[in-house]
Amino acid sequence: MDMLNSHCGVSRDARGVVRLTICNAGSLNIVGSAAILGIQAGLQSLASDDSIRALVLAGESEKSMIGGADIKEMARLDQASAEAFITRLAGLCEAVRNFPAPVIARMPGWCLGGGLEVAAACDIRVAAHDAKFGMPEVRVGIPSVIHAALLPRLIGWGRTRWLVMTAETIDAPTALAWGLVDSIAAQGELDAAVEKIIASLLACGPEALRAQKALLRQWEDLPLKESIEVSIGAFGRSFLTDEPKRLMQHFIDRKR
Repeated sequence: MDMLNSHCGVSRDARGVVRLTICNAGSLNIVGSAAILGIQAGLQSLASDDSIRALVLAGESEKSMIGGADIKEMARLDQASAEAFITRLAGLCEAVRNFPAPVIARMPGWCLGGGLEVAAACDIRVAAHDAKFGMPEVRVGIPSVIHAALLPRLIGWGRTRWLVMTAETIDAPTALAWGLVDSIAAQGELDAAVEKIIASLLACGPEALRAQKALLRQWEDLPLKESIEVSIGAFGRSFLTDEPKRLMQHFIDRKR
């Protein structure tokens, strides 16, 4: 693993799959300002690499991907520094959300608060069988904010209200049933479950997949009519590459 900075390790395989490991954030990967900025910087440095087919976001330990934001740092904040802190965390979530290639959250153990906001910004979430999820902010005197706003799109308003207003945790089967995660791995099979998702992504056209992710981000923000309109241009631009001709011909030849 190569270190991009003290909080961001990267390994890459020949297929173009990159694993970004959050480092030096304690056993639960609790992120304070230094870790937040380090992970964001790592993502931004990788974003321009068109050879990346998929990115796996992982923690250094098996206790969490990101356990949450650093409550010891937050306990010292005032209004101005609190807004600066949460703006930094929002920047990290946006770096994940806007990363050009698909981002898979590898989620063992605990995923709470800011960690769940980062996970919500990922494209695909794969959880260990015993993972736990929650938004406990109101129990320490603050609301759930920034990319918690993605939760209603994932799990609906009723379940979001329950999660952010009760501060209770849910287990992996509940998270799957709610749509908070996309897959649960059997015990000891988390990496195999992630690899299954990677295989599906690698079977797709890389340019088409990047275009699809960009469209999905636009669809989140646009009304239906505008979403349809921007899709037309994206469809046309896909024919500026050789992917449609090459992959469609492969499909036709396979069917003969």
